[in-house]
Amino acid sequence: QMAFSKSQIPFTAQHYLVCGTEDCEKNCQFYCNDCHQQMCEQCRDQHQKSQETKNHEVVSYQQRKRQLPEVRCQIHVNKYVDMLCEQCQVPVCSKCATQDHGGHTFTDLETVYAEKCGVCLNEINKIEEYFLPTSQDLLKSTKEDSNEIKKIMDSIRASMKAEAESLKRMVDALTSDNIKQVNEQEKFLLQLLNSQDKKYNDYISYLYELVKKFHGYLSSKNLQILMDEITKNLKIDPIPETTKPVPPVFTASQYSKEDVTKLLGRITVPDTKPENRKIKPMETAVSTQLKHTEKHNKQDREKSAMKQTLSLCSSGTKVREYTVPGVDCVWHISLGKSGRLWASDDNGNLVQTDLKGNPLQKIQTSGGHGYHTVTQDGDLIYTDKWNKIINKITLDNTVTEFIKTGDWTPISIHSSHINGDILVGMIKGREAKVTRYSKNGEEIQNIQRDNKGQELYGNPHYITENINGDICTSDFIKNVVVVVNKSGQHIFSYKDQWSIVPFGICTDIIGHILVCDGNNSKVDIRDLDGQLLSQQRVIYYGPRGLLVDDKNNLHVGQWNTNTVTVYKYLQ
Repeated sequence: QMAFSKSQIPFTAQHYLVCGTEDCEKNCQFYCNDCHQQMCEQCRDQHQKSQETKNHEVVSYQQRKRQLPEVRCQIHVNKYVDMLCEQCQVPVCSKCATQDHGGHTFTDLETVYAEKCGVCLNEINKIEEYFLPTSQDLLKSTKEDSNEIKKIMDSIRASMKAEAESLKRMVDALTSDNIKQVNEQEKFLLQLLNSQDKKYNDYISYLYELVKKFHGYLSSKNLQILMDEITKNLKIDPIPETTKPVPPVFTASQYSKEDVTKLLGRITVPDTKPENRKIKPMETAVSTQLKHTEKHNKQDREKSAMKQTLSLCSSGTKVREYTVPGVDCVWHISLGKSGRLWASDDNGNLVQTDLKGNPLQKIQTSGGHGYHTVTQDGDLIYTDKWNKIINKITLDNTVTEFIKTGDWTPISIHSSHINGDILVGMIKGREAKVTRYSKNGEEIQNIQRDNKGQELYGNPHYITENINGDICTSDFIKNVVVVVNKSGQHIFSYKDQWSIVPFGICTDIIGHILVCDGNNSKVDIRDLDGQLLSQQRVIYYGPRGLLVDDKNNLHVGQWNTNTVTVYKYLQ
């Protein structure tokens, strides 16, 4: 039996239909269209055996004809209307038919009434079985969208506040530095002026003494002494020379509202035509109860066209191995142009090789985990955690200081393949954040807290970007993988049930998120939304560095050897 909710009970439903035969209270299943009587199966059999009623039309109760209600004729009040004049299309009584509708054709009004009732019931069924539940599902969908919009707006407001707080802290720090410089300059200039004060005070004292001495000569009665002293001492030391100090000049910034908007970000409404809500087509058979429209799902993220042709293998297949001379182990790998790789260990050794492992160059760095990446132009950029800077090595091997990170220590870095932006994971004391720079090194965005104001990161030591702009980090302190969208809004975080210790992280052209689990010697593969697709045990112990090359092969480095193993994991 099918259960109905209160809103789904048909308007014509009865709790229990009983037989209309006198003294019979059995369940009604049939209906005599001639007698307009409902009856049970036993009474139907007797009804059809009776000589008087054996020719009556007995049907199932659902197929019954509706009994014509007794309506008196408005002209002949003692008569009931029971016919339909086909020419005039009006109900009439027998007296109207003979007096006012001579020569017209008539139809049994009860038959027409039954047909019209059938049409009406058919429309009621459509409403109850399709239009009403479909509309209710669409109403539910709008409420879900309303809740989702509220969550998004709350997240945007929280991001705006966090961005403003970050800018305030930056302004306070910069203002403090400027005031410190002014104080130091003031101290220097005042010391200079104090020395000049002393010089002039000493000279003035000297002049007073000289005047006193000359007055003594004038009052002397010994002319010879006067003549001798005047001849010898009539020389006045010159006035000391000093310089007037040049004070510093403060040049006020010439900024506009647009400049501040660029710092704090802006909210925009995408120029996208809204999609119509999907409405399930109405089924033609109204006698069958329609299933409710399925719950309105969120739109899937845009997938790369390669997803049409590539899928995960059931297990990874080892393709080859190569060693990286000059490093003790392989904790991070970056792919450069012309098939060249950069690989690093945990001792600050950073080596460039070709795909066969032949060394090309080696530099010494301050070390770290995911601390180097290759830009769209083919330049290597890497963090210097000791000096809190990001360096760049161009294709002609010129090393330049690229970005200063101030009080923050840069520990991980990734160059976007989408727009060339540079994503940097940084720490300061117990704080951690991800900062976005333009490809020219201009600070664009800071991501530090979720929409509830909670700290997102503890130590984002590896960082990468997915095909849709999501920023994915593996966090060594929290033992968690954190994913935010390109606006900095938190999407999801995940931990493995076996206590994942995440290290190297990368993505592929399908949008998979691949993470080394150093604790369980496997690589987790998840989709854009964080759903686990596969856990591939690729090496015996301690996977660290991770890279997917241009041929969709997976390179895995290890913690205790300079061997890199290459696997085919897509088919």
